[in-house]
Amino acid sequence: MIRVLLADDQALVRAGFRMILKAEPGIEVVGESADGRDAVELAGALEPDVVLMDIRMPEMDGIEATRRITGVAENAPRVLVLTTFDLDEYVYEALRSGASGFLLKDAPEEQLLAGIRIVADGGSLFAPAVTRRLIERFAETRAPEPPPLLVELTPRELEVLRLLAGGLSNAEIAATLVVSEHTVKTHVARILAKLDLRDRVQAVVLAYESGLVQPGTGRAARRDDPA
Repeated sequence: MIRVLLADDQALVRAGFRMILKAEPGIEVVGESADGRDAVELAGALEPDVVLMDIRMPEMDGIEATRRITGVAENAPRVLVLTTFDLDEYVYEALRSGASGFLLKDAPEEQLLAGIRIVADGGSLFAPAVTRRLIERFAETRAPEPPPLLVELTPRELEVLRLLAGGLSNAEIAATLVVSEHTVKTHVARILAKLDLRDRVQAVVLAYESGLVQPGTGRAARRDDPA
């Protein structure tokens, strides 16, 4: 059973999501919150698997609430951000703060349900092109600052990170590098561990912000490319 916490300041929105999730086998709504501060407290008390998090809420916004929820422990709830606009700096900051992806509030019912199951299973909603477009748009406004831990990655791990940031799935990365998908999964797991990242979304954000991938192109930056 996937335990879900709803965090949105609009009662009608929460009611709509609650009705959808109540009818879905294997998913249970364990609590609701109308503000970020309460969402953090309920996440700690109820221990949900997934938090559906609105960004703009009173008391504490969804960005800070996401940072506090995902940063408490290794088995912290996963956060799926809900937004009205697909290109929103607030969503970008939420992804940087630990959210595992985002969905538009008017997304089809099946997309919402699939998104909840994906993040509950440890995955992330990076695959849609809109997520990469969002990251590219806001990452290009920041000066590349390679994190110190980046030097800990092997050349192959850097290559995998570049391909991951380009939007390739594990299977596509395996085909590109002519290795097994299991090998790619191992590389991704090591990348996340070495860089102290929660999931693929944070890895993609870091890849763009550090200059490994050029914003606006989806192309991996090479040694002769401008930083």
